[in-house]
Amino acid sequence: MKLASVRNGRRDGRLVVVSRDLTRCTDASYLVPTLQAALDDWRRIAPHLAALAESLEHGAVPSERFHEHDALSPLPRAYQWADASSFHNHVELVNKARGREVPESYRTEPMIYQGGSDAFLAPRESIPLADERWGLDFEGEVAVIVDDVPLGAEAATAREAIRLVVLVNDVSLRYLAAGELAKGFGFYQAKPSSAFSPVAVTPDELGEAWNGGKVHLPLSVDLNGKPFGRANAGVGMLFDFGEIIAHAAKTRPICAGSIFGSGTVSNKGDDGPGKPVSDGGVGYSCILEQRTVEKILSGSSVTPFMTAGDMVRIEMKDERGHSIFGAIEQTVAGLES
Repeated sequence: MKLASVRNGRRDGRLVVVSRDLTRCTDASYLVPTLQAALDDWRRIAPHLAALAESLEHGAVPSERFHEHDALSPLPRAYQWADASSFHNHVELVNKARGREVPESYRTEPMIYQGGSDAFLAPRESIPLADERWGLDFEGEVAVIVDDVPLGAEAATAREAIRLVVLVNDVSLRYLAAGELAKGFGFYQAKPSSAFSPVAVTPDELGEAWNGGKVHLPLSVDLNGKPFGRANAGVGMLFDFGEIIAHAAKTRPICAGSIFGSGTVSNKGDDGPGKPVSDGGVGYSCILEQRTVEKILSGSSVTPFMTAGDMVRIEMKDERGHSIFGAIEQTVAGLES
């Protein structure tokens, strides 16, 4: 089934069930008011939501047009947002951009940072940018939303706790990141509010594309209306979502409604780090990767980071070309001085 949180004047929105083709939705708030409330009582509520989804497909319940512009992020705020960096090509390129070697432990355990989860942007909400010198970048990712995960859970147990899958724009401020990492205490200012896809889907909606705790489909990223990335989210992902969640649960239990990201989707090329879409490659899911490749090949980075008026669109389609999650589509907005 597909679920969304639509605007109703309240911070967490109103839960609706969305049709598979993303054209219609039906109110679910009489069952449970918000998505977080559904996750808190998933075993009892999920069968009722699934029945409602089936009725919606058959036109057996009242429905209304689903507008992606009316959707908040499925969880407008969450108890936890933890993002991994599980694509080896991305880790390699980012470390090259920072003049560092890939950590030796990278291949044996996931890398995760804990981001801000108190106020996510809506999928069609502008990205605020107070200073273009901060180096605004998008990062196209896949993420999962989990049920409760016990302390010390193994990867298999963690995979069974995955309830929903979403897309993410993990907004990054690249020039602030360098200074923060140099302090040896992680990100904070460099990671402002992220945005998630209009719709969250249960893994079964992905069919065979959901396999081994990964989504085996290309992630479409467009910058200012032109193809920028088409990397496959199931290729080159060193740790699956079960392993990422289990790593997080090593020292703490995980609360229902926690979100775990894959990290920037990134594919290595046959003869190097990958080519732009315009050159026949699958491109990149963030600007930093393209800038790093440009520097490797020509000695300098050419592609600028985002500025006011730039627009990024992140979407994933099934094998028939139908949008699965709806689209994250955001324009950069400068703040008034």
